[in-house]
Amino acid sequence: MTAPVALLIGTPKGAFILDGDAGRGRWAVRGPLCEGWPIHDVSVEPGTGALLAGGGSPWYGGAIFRSDDHGATWTHSSEGLTYGDDGPKLKTVWNVTADGNGTIYAGVEPAGLFRSDDDGATWSHVEGLTNHPTRPEWQPGNGGLILHSIVPHPTDRGRIWVGISAVGAFETRDGGASWETRNRGVRAEFNPENRYPEFGQCVHKLVMAADGGEHLYQQNHCGVYRSSDGGREWQEISAGLPSDFGFPMVAHPRDPQTVWTIPLTQPEEGRLMPEAKAAVWRTHDGGDSWVRSGEGLPQDGAYLGVLREAMAVDRLDPVGVYFGTSTGQVYGSADEGRTWSLVAGNLPPIWSVETTAGR
Repeated sequence: MTAPVALLIGTPKGAFILDGDAGRGRWAVRGPLCEGWPIHDVSVEPGTGALLAGGGSPWYGGAIFRSDDHGATWTHSSEGLTYGDDGPKLKTVWNVTADGNGTIYAGVEPAGLFRSDDDGATWSHVEGLTNHPTRPEWQPGNGGLILHSIVPHPTDRGRIWVGISAVGAFETRDGGASWETRNRGVRAEFNPENRYPEFGQCVHKLVMAADGGEHLYQQNHCGVYRSSDGGREWQEISAGLPSDFGFPMVAHPRDPQTVWTIPLTQPEEGRLMPEAKAAVWRTHDGGDSWVRSGEGLPQDGAYLGVLREAMAVDRLDPVGVYFGTSTGQVYGSADEGRTWSLVAGNLPPIWSVETTAGR
């Protein structure tokens, strides 16, 4: 029997859970959860199945919520989520990612990385990243100076990649003590004096392929890219897409050559679905070619945006693909993105989507 799947939704009005049936055809909505706090990301802790939610209050700053009963009850902590009395105020948490080995990482605004080794009860600052020599020159993107992507290596606990807007990608090989930039080959068209800088690119989403740790993809402000050497070199794979701009990207859980992305119009054109026709684009050959899928999605008047965390895949067979929109709709596909249907509507603007099945 196919395992049921749940969708974990982050919004400015709190978290929501969409519980699906075994066929991924019917969904029941629960929420708002997490006391109605603005929630940027909800994820699943491998092994325990605990739900982790990161967000922030304009009054209280950032916090991490945890549920060990699939969202029925939650606890939250912000202990240690601080840059200290002399540092900048931590505004919110943008990403919560557990590495499957007992450590949970949190990416925050202003950009920095925190870790917890006690199930999220307390947090410590990964100072090696904040102390990187490029830090005084980091500049915010349109959404702020945020660390939004955290990609732990599947077997080497010392290796982690992060994505920061508008700074670029970094990798550590020693558990966060030191970091190196990973942006070679990525364009920064907004910097005409130096289109390929060491840092200063605006990575929008960084993901890992399914084949072991060196194969990465990213959706950038200026293109879509792949790397086969852990981000030391990037190759652009935007050709065939209607736009090189977009936010979300997700990778197939078993096929390293398959990823999905949602191109959007350029910032000066509103960051909307091209031609107001909703579509998801996928590649089955690592970005050498792309296929458009719009069946079941609105093809007229779809003035929709999709944010960086608002797309996810489950681990069922065939893989389910899901995304949420800036206007509160969640769409899903049970056939790897070939056809689509509305999962839920009338939610608050969708900031993030994640799944539970098979995790």
